[in-house]
Amino acid sequence: MPDLKRLLRPQSIAVVGGKPAAMVIQQCRLMGYEGYIWPVHPSKTEIEGLPTFQTIEDLPAAPDATFIGVNRHLTIGIVESLAKRGAGGAVCYASGFLEADEEGGNLQADLLRVASDMPVLGPNCYGFINYAEGALLWPDQHGGRRLVADEGGVAIITQSSNLSINITMQQRGLPIAYMLTAGNQAMIGASDLAMAVLDDPRVTCLGMHIEGFDSIAGMEAVAKKARELKKPVVVLKVGKSEQAQQATLTHTASLAGAHASSQAFLKRLGIGQVDTVAAMLETLKLLHVHGVLPGYKLGSMSCSGGEASLIADAVQTKKVYFPELTQAEKQPLQDTLGPLVTVNNPLDYHTYIWANEAGMTEVYAGMLMAENDLTMLLLDFPHPDKCQADDWEIALRAFEAAAKRAFENGGAKPVLTSTISENIPEPVIARMMQQGIAAIAGMEEVVIAAEVAADIGEAWRKPEAEPVLPAANIVQDNDLRKETDNANELNSVTLDEADAKAALAACGVSVPQGQKVSSSEQAIQAAEMFGYPVVLKALGIAHKTEANAVRLNLQNEQALSLAFAELKLLSDTLYIESMVEAPVAELIVGLSRDPQFGLVMTIGAGGILVEILKDSATLLLPATRDEIEQSLLNLKTAPLLQGYRGRPVGDIKATVETILKLQDYAIQQADHLQELDINPLIICAEGQGAYAADALIVTS
Repeated sequence: MPDLKRLLRPQSIAVVGGKPAAMVIQQCRLMGYEGYIWPVHPSKTEIEGLPTFQTIEDLPAAPDATFIGVNRHLTIGIVESLAKRGAGGAVCYASGFLEADEEGGNLQADLLRVASDMPVLGPNCYGFINYAEGALLWPDQHGGRRLVADEGGVAIITQSSNLSINITMQQRGLPIAYMLTAGNQAMIGASDLAMAVLDDPRVTCLGMHIEGFDSIAGMEAVAKKARELKKPVVVLKVGKSEQAQQATLTHTASLAGAHASSQAFLKRLGIGQVDTVAAMLETLKLLHVHGVLPGYKLGSMSCSGGEASLIADAVQTKKVYFPELTQAEKQPLQDTLGPLVTVNNPLDYHTYIWANEAGMTEVYAGMLMAENDLTMLLLDFPHPDKCQADDWEIALRAFEAAAKRAFENGGAKPVLTSTISENIPEPVIARMMQQGIAAIAGMEEVVIAAEVAADIGEAWRKPEAEPVLPAANIVQDNDLRKETDNANELNSVTLDEADAKAALAACGVSVPQGQKVSSSEQAIQAAEMFGYPVVLKALGIAHKTEANAVRLNLQNEQALSLAFAELKLLSDTLYIESMVEAPVAELIVGLSRDPQFGLVMTIGAGGILVEILKDSATLLLPATRDEIEQSLLNLKTAPLLQGYRGRPVGDIKATVETILKLQDYAIQQADHLQELDINPLIICAEGQGAYAADALIVTS
């Protein structure tokens, strides 16, 4: 990994170019940067009042960091000169490299060659802002502030320069230590930047906006370091839609990858995941103040039944929840609030004690001392230009006093929030943070932030995941990847169901007793040996149901003979097998190739429900027994496995064992396996096993 300390914490900055370089100087001055600034320009004598140097060779020393604000062709020579002088690193501002055209791709290769061991950020990126030391290699305005002495803050990495500008303009009271853009990640990837800033003691947690992972191993290293340093990481990963993936490719030439695989990867690493910028910022704020949460139990207080109802509804699809208060927890609250208030969680404490600072303090403290992992106070502040906020000041003082008491006695982590995100003034957020209270803008955001913080805490309490099984021959270029995929398809071999089941049976997977047959007489003999009912299928057809190539529940010789005659029209070779009766549930277990993660496993509702329910979980290999079982139990159709409405309980143990054996087969065949599909995997009653009723295997 390249050493980025000189680049990110520079004592001297060189700026090359015209207007962008001048803006870098302006921004460094506005932030109070105290190091050297050396402008470089071939014809100008001064920029922003500073004398210029005509070339890199004329500089008084090798700069720690250089902002290169010239076109893509001139950039190559500047990088080469900096590398020869032993500079600490550079930001390549210019676009028009790999993301643009063939010439740009060649220039990016030249850039890497001449840079040698000198770190280069970009190309096609804005650079970075170090708010802790006031160092900006940043050619534009920004909305952040310099951290005061001994103040910590969050680090944020994005692949979008414009998004990074937007984030600096946030008015949510989030202290930022570093804002970094990665651009094309030609040399320095987002994972390299993450490793560098996590090492900075002033950084409390990390947020990442990722279009494509620069390195699977790099992200695994980031997760490991985050866990060791107790600095949680939250990721906003784009690429759910085809349009988003295409925008990513045209923007930075990054490989977005399948979104489900990316989600599985981040979950495996114990990295928090969010879907919006607002959720990322508010989650970072919670983590900055309180760190990860030990569990999912929430408490809530508000003086309105409407607010209490809204927050109760907000957790309905989440893992976080509001546990009932015990009688011991209720009693002091009831003593303060009186008989007209019903004490629940969420708590509507009404307005009987509004503006009664002592009473509010007792209620707030009582809720904070309940056995929850995080307790919030909902408080929407009046419009500052039109209203008075004196009573809200009383509520704030009461909450601060209650929080202090909770800190001294091991109570829940306090959070101030609001029903509407803009209804907490930024000065209030800063004030709360100084008191150790997180102030989260928005009811939905606080629920998301709490769940993410609890998810990371849960992941950290488990053993670290094994590294993902490496993907062979990963191709980054999109056109070349399509050519490679097409070549694999041309060279692929699809095993028929009989051969596929034989291969799986050799690995210990249970399959129904069956055999190939080419005549009606053979089919009848096999059925007599297996025992009726039987199933008859036409071989060589991938999607048999759509082709009407399966006959189920054949109870006698007459039914079998008729089915044979019908299916013989579809295929010369048929397959007969015993029928698995009285299944509890049907699953699909599939393994396919992802361009970034190699073999990826999907577990979901099977049979004809695959496309209808879209109920599935994605796991990366190797998956643990616990991960597989939890994925099964988290499916929407999991109640079928657990004895829904008096039905038999499914053989979950056998199901997990079967999936582990399928994974073992896939790992053994990892160099050649392109696809493995079991649909359905029939789950019988507890103790009666799980059977691969259909199998598709494609190898190359």
